[in-house]
Amino acid sequence: MKYYMALAVLLGVLSLVAAIERSDFPPLFLFGTSTSSYQIEGAYLEGNKSLSNWDVFTHIPGNIKEGDNGDIADDHYHRYMEDIELMHSLGVNSYRFSISWSRVLPRGRFGEINSIGIRFYDKLIDALLLKGIQPFVTLNHYDIPQELEVRYGAWLNSEIQEDFGYYAEVCFKAFGDRVKYWSTFNEPNVLVKRGYLRGNFPPNHCSKPFGTCPNGDSDTEPYVAAHNVILSHATAAEIYKKKYQVKQGGSIGIVLSAVWFEPLRDIPNDRLAAQRALSFDGPWFLDPIIYGDYPPEMRQVLGSNLPTFSFEDRRKLKYKLDFIGVNHYTTLYAKDCMFSPCRIGDSDQGNAVVFTTGDRNGLPIGTPTAMPTFYVAPDGMEKMVSYIMQRYNNLPMFITENGYAQGGERYTSVKDWLDDKDRIEFLSSYLTSLATAMRQGADVRGYFIWSLVDNFEWLYGYTLRFGLYHVNYETQERTPKLSAKWYKKFLGGKNKLQKMSNYMKMV
Repeated sequence: MKYYMALAVLLGVLSLVAAIERSDFPPLFLFGTSTSSYQIEGAYLEGNKSLSNWDVFTHIPGNIKEGDNGDIADDHYHRYMEDIELMHSLGVNSYRFSISWSRVLPRGRFGEINSIGIRFYDKLIDALLLKGIQPFVTLNHYDIPQELEVRYGAWLNSEIQEDFGYYAEVCFKAFGDRVKYWSTFNEPNVLVKRGYLRGNFPPNHCSKPFGTCPNGDSDTEPYVAAHNVILSHATAAEIYKKKYQVKQGGSIGIVLSAVWFEPLRDIPNDRLAAQRALSFDGPWFLDPIIYGDYPPEMRQVLGSNLPTFSFEDRRKLKYKLDFIGVNHYTTLYAKDCMFSPCRIGDSDQGNAVVFTTGDRNGLPIGTPTAMPTFYVAPDGMEKMVSYIMQRYNNLPMFITENGYAQGGERYTSVKDWLDDKDRIEFLSSYLTSLATAMRQGADVRGYFIWSLVDNFEWLYGYTLRFGLYHVNYETQERTPKLSAKWYKKFLGGKNKLQKMSNYMKMV
């Protein structure tokens, strides 16, 4: 009997230690949280900051759910020390945030450097380092000075490359002695699809069948804008690698949204559609930076609508990048639209002649979340990381965003928001999937939860909450959710083998 009792205890222990642990990742692995300037800072006209494109866009009635905007957001501009204490209490060793271009260079290269803006980020970076938290800095997370949009059309004009290079160098000079991780852009694949294909992000450009915007051409403008983003990255990377990297000892990369796609039907056309959907997403930007040209799948579909790289462009592209940032939240089905009738205008992947959906025969691909098209499908993390590993020769990766959206009618009190067991299950399952990919050889060096605090979620305003900490937007009080307590426990967890040893002694 004693033997069977011991066996039962041992089986329980094996079940316990099967859960994901901090010890499943390397000792120097970065664990952190992510935010972005427009979504948390507020203070939208303080400290000589100019209007950004998102400041303007959110003040146009009808653009944002419930008429919300980021004027105050989480008031992080005034409360950054409090937020750093929250991070420190979690036990994270890194914090990913973005710099507001409009706060540092209110008029781009056409005006003065804003010393007040520089001072704000100086204080933020210094305070992080004092707490042992590495800054992981994004130069552009959707928002740009509105002046550049008005002056020459922003991403539709090659002049933006010079502006972005100037802005990047200002940041390298000011902060590079302390910042060791730079990403040039966050999700430029989302920026160009939403801004110039679908038109529901600024500058609100699109054409039928994707939308009925006052301006734009969905067949050409997304590719012009993407081309200028890619060459802006190349401009910044060249400046950093030639002038600052050796002296400052940091690294530079780019962050892409990374949705995993499965074929809707088990037929060749849909399998090819899933591959096209992938190529028209992250590789749209990564292939030119790493290999010098767009994916062949894009050339085959788009022909002359896809720009070409000049000799000078290719020279700049040789500076490439040091890491790939991966923002992964969801998996979707892909259906071919070349040989099957479908509404490509309803899909962000319509430019790939693909229709995407989270539903097959009335069944979702995973448990739906409050964010439309975001489903709980943890296997997608392993598949996405493995895909990037194979396509790009296992370049170093960071999971720069992964998180769970709360929202909907069932959240009627603060207590409902704080009891976020669904988020804990999501994070645990995705981390488990990530660990599997790493055991198979993927060179992943960090993981950041989106997000530290509830914040302004773009078109959804404040109706969705991704934070580990609940924010009362009237009082700005931060309250830890169950997920914050879970993350703290995870980061401070003991080694599995030690737990096993302790349990065996008990048996």
